[in-house]
Amino acid sequence: MISKSFKKCCISNVMDGTKDDISDSEIDTDTGSDEEEEEEMHCADHISELALYVLSFLEPKDLLKAAQTCRYWRVLAEDNLLWREKCREEGINDVREVLGRRRTKPAPLSAKINALASLGQSPWKAAFMRQHNIEMNWRCKPIKLPKVLKGHDDHVITCLQFCGNRIVSGSDDNTLKVWSAATGKCLRTLVGHTGGVWSSQLSQNIIISGSTDRTLKVWNADSGQCIHTLYGHTSTVRCMHLHENKVVSGSRDATLRVWDVETGKCLHVLVGHVAAVRCVQYNGKLVVSGAYDYMVKVWNPEREECIHTLQGHTNRVYSLQFDGVHVVSGSLDTSIRVWDVESGACKHTLMGHQSLTSGMELRSNTLVSGNADSTVKVWDIVSGQCLQTLAGTHKHQSAVTSLQFNNKFVVTSSDDGTVKLWDLKTGEFLRNIVALESGGSGGVVWRIRASSTKLICAVGSRNGTEETKLLVLDFESEPN
Repeated sequence: MISKSFKKCCISNVMDGTKDDISDSEIDTDTGSDEEEEEEMHCADHISELALYVLSFLEPKDLLKAAQTCRYWRVLAEDNLLWREKCREEGINDVREVLGRRRTKPAPLSAKINALASLGQSPWKAAFMRQHNIEMNWRCKPIKLPKVLKGHDDHVITCLQFCGNRIVSGSDDNTLKVWSAATGKCLRTLVGHTGGVWSSQLSQNIIISGSTDRTLKVWNADSGQCIHTLYGHTSTVRCMHLHENKVVSGSRDATLRVWDVETGKCLHVLVGHVAAVRCVQYNGKLVVSGAYDYMVKVWNPEREECIHTLQGHTNRVYSLQFDGVHVVSGSLDTSIRVWDVESGACKHTLMGHQSLTSGMELRSNTLVSGNADSTVKVWDIVSGQCLQTLAGTHKHQSAVTSLQFNNKFVVTSSDDGTVKLWDLKTGEFLRNIVALESGGSGGVVWRIRASSTKLICAVGSRNGTEETKLLVLDFESEPN
């Protein structure tokens, strides 16, 4: 037989939001014995646990609907652990990282989290909702007018870096410019190279640039001061990769050099390629390089030793990715090859593109490749399977110039003057984020860089139809 206290507990919990409408005679308010009070407490705990268990199976949108049922369900639907699991299902593992992105004031983030908790609101729910709103801003909400950052006159923006609120653009006008993504202002112009800048890296307040003048320069991004000029290459510095305080540069002189950024000293020279080095990756232990001699090489820089020469491409190698286990190389021969860095064995040859693979990104065994054939492909590098081809009626009309992706979207740019947004998992075209009026008649998007809330586009033309500039698009969630 069900006790009166159990009945009362059920009614009290489930109907909490509307019990004011029930007369006192309908509920026995006699608290009864101590045993009944203890039973009532246990009963409340069990009901809450059961309710939370049921709620854990709901989609977030249904959780929000449940919260509107009554006060009791609203309290349950604010459960912090419940929303933590929903966040983890969406790949959100750090509430501080998500809630801290928008902060521009020095107030501690912990104060915001504590304030939410004191109001009975879940910080994990706040993080989930913020991430969701940002995703909707990318996916379908009206796009805000971009900030337009004009500079480099009518020259080509050859390289682009973006970190925090700092943008660095390099150009064949021999300069780099440092911009504020928040205000759109040009903070400083870095002058010193005597040839075009063709490669760059950015880490905190350090900028490194490589030029056709055969040098690298190390700059202080805050002051604009050139800290070091690195001499040694005998031709254009075409590529570089920075890891902590060391940078590896690749040159048209067919060599690679390892430099100490703090001292400006050349630590190692890697000799073995017989044509221009076009791309390089460095993880602090191994260097991987791709060159116009059709070869990919894996180096131990400390010993200046080539560990593996990865042979298989039948034309120039233009792009590389390296995650410490896999080397992925893209070539003018239309193929992409996946190699095991330890053995040097070719695991997969990814076929499907029709031209040069000029840009790739690799994250957690998912590879996205952009090609001069105007398509983008999504691959699983473990199985070697092509998961999606981003094409169809909305595909780019010219070569893909740059791409970025996360666990939701792929963003691609092209010589056709557009930046397109795609769904990573389905391959569905979502919309054009940028479409230059001069697209198709000379206007191009050369480079893109993105964070979770901002997209930076370097645009211009080679025939004067589009002014050289940066576009800064903001997808930040509006504050509550």
